[in-house]
Amino acid sequence: MNARAADRAAQAGAAAEGTPASASASGPRLVAEPRTDGVDAAVAAARRLVTALLRAGDGTGADMTEIAARLDAVTDRLTEKAPTVPDRLAEMWRGEGVTRHDPVTGPENAVAPPLTLHGREDRSIEGVVTLDLPYQGPPGHVHGGVSALLLDHTLGVANHWAGTSGMTAELTLRYLRPTPLFEPLTVTGRQVSVDGSRIRTAGEITAGGRVCVTAEGLFVNKQLPRPS
Repeated sequence: MNARAADRAAQAGAAAEGTPASASASGPRLVAEPRTDGVDAAVAAARRLVTALLRAGDGTGADMTEIAARLDAVTDRLTEKAPTVPDRLAEMWRGEGVTRHDPVTGPENAVAPPLTLHGREDRSIEGVVTLDLPYQGPPGHVHGGVSALLLDHTLGVANHWAGTSGMTAELTLRYLRPTPLFEPLTVTGRQVSVDGSRIRTAGEITAGGRVCVTAEGLFVNKQLPRPS
């Protein structure tokens, strides 16, 4: 990667997370660190592409038919070289470290904004992210399902950080006000209690210091087997 491309990738990543590139973490990083090459770099470019297409629409004068053909050619090339789905699943879940493919924080997943989460000393967690047009629901605001996705994942990471984790059994959300696009959102989560296999966790999304969405989750201390 040349210096210009590396600088562009760093700026794009910082903008996606709503955090200046020079900002220091408030606590230990709980999600995978993005790389500046390989699939992470390609995924970062794909995120920029999706946002650019939504922002451009058909009003730019660009030859969208030609662009589609070029994108299809790239897709065909990747598909031809891809491993089988069972092999790729096994690769994704190999090892015991933080996964890189989830749709919220994963640097290998173009669906992920991505949200970066850090642990606090009080065992809660926090992340900041700025969402663009790919995540729009109401005009200029975040889709409610996207808010649910962010909070479900954040509560799960909060459980892991607190020491007892599991799978989502119930998730209750309260939408207090529309959640804006194009400005930093703070997403927080904390484990509330553990009673046997039942784990209670809570979190919220705030914008400009105002709570937009709250979540309460019930998790069960159970995990699916990893593919091999």
